[in-house]
Amino acid sequence: MLDSLIDKDIELFLFLNNLGTAQWDGFWLFLTNKLSAIPLYLLLLYFTYKHFGLKKTAIVVLFIILLIAISDQTSNLFKYGFKRLRPCHDENIAHLVRLVKERCGGKFSYFSAHAANTMAIAVFFSLLFKKTYKYFPFILIVWALFVSYSRIYIGVHFPLDVITGIIFGIFYAIIFYKLYQLFIKKWVI
Repeated sequence: MLDSLIDKDIELFLFLNNLGTAQWDGFWLFLTNKLSAIPLYLLLLYFTYKHFGLKKTAIVVLFIILLIAISDQTSNLFKYGFKRLRPCHDENIAHLVRLVKERCGGKFSYFSAHAANTMAIAVFFSLLFKKTYKYFPFILIVWALFVSYSRIYIGVHFPLDVITGIIFGIFYAIIFYKLYQLFIKKWVI
């Protein structure tokens, strides 16, 4: 059963990855680049400060740092625990992969830290601002989904890597948001 799931995952990856075209490569490379999100992060920081003030913004930043650290390290634990090769490192399919980046990246792929981290940020801030900014959650979730898909498009993650990353990102975001609320109630207000 697991072999069948992995085979289907490879098939879906090859289908989605090979949908790419040279005219869209730049867009997806930009989106997958961690530095491209800096303006969004600055905007989130600004909205947090505007809505909550300096003290609570500092607390939010601390929780985000911890959230990303946990999410990222969980991804690394899984990568080195499962040792599933990235599509572009897998000798059986590497010749079929449309690798858009210059380099393939790390050796292992399961699960995508990009997907986990972006979804964690999106969900945490969606929960934080759900009552304040009407369309903010939708925009953030769409952004996280696009970044997640970019990992398949550029040829470095399988769909299951991305889906698992998204699930972990949501899970950790909810936990950290609840911890943030408890912290604010108990020590700040």
